[in-house]
Amino acid sequence: MEIKRIMGIDLGAARVGVAISDDLGMLAHPLETIHVAKTKPTERIVQLATEREVSTIVVGVPRNMDGSLGPAAQAAKEFVEQLKTHVACRVVTWDERLSTVSAQRSLREAGRSAKKQRNVIDQAAAQVILQSWLDAQCV
Repeated sequence: MEIKRIMGIDLGAARVGVAISDDLGMLAHPLETIHVAKTKPTERIVQLATEREVSTIVVGVPRNMDGSLGPAAQAAKEFVEQLKTHVACRVVTWDERLSTVSAQRSLREAGRSAKKQRNVIDQAAAQVILQSWLDAQCV
């Protein structure tokens, strides 16, 4: 049985966090942070998806607390539409409300100071988004 990995994306204006599932599609792991000023996120995501044989890309959409879509969510949806034209795999969206808050809490509990979190917070947020999506698939 061929199992492909799932990729999680946390979009940001300056940085894009990327996470990847294990081979069983059960656990999410941080993968990398793409710095928008240095690298085109779409190109790097396509490269990673190809290298890692990704079957699905889960992109976090930051909804407002009342569930409505704000400017950041609209930008995420536009990114998803653009990404779909560049990859052969499935691209889906997932509600990412409070994913960064959850990631910050987890990193703090692991003993990382706010300063030390900066380099990995986007990856951790992508991991939270992906793990939430993976968990929902098992229900």
